[in-house]
Amino acid sequence: MQYDKMCVEAFLKNQLKLLPEVVAETEEEAESFLEDVCAYVCADKDELKEYLEEECDISDIPEEELLQLEEVFPLPDGRYLVVEG
Repeated sequence: MQYDKMCVEAFLKNQLKLLPEVVAETEEEAESFLEDVCAYVCADKDELKEYLEEECDISDIPEEELLQLEEVFPLPDGRYLVVEG
């Protein structure tokens, strides 16, 4: 999967939200990391919720908290990058 510039930049800027140390310092390293962990891009909140429901039990988690999970990176255009490190 190719990750667009917005996804790569969001991960670079916020990677310490998910990881204990910096794993990527360049866009190329960030894209490579995202590919290695099979990060997923959701088009909107509904797709994000659907994706997370498939991956784990989120039935008790309010929507507001879903958006703040450490593996969820909101993108400026309304999409969400899910990185499971």
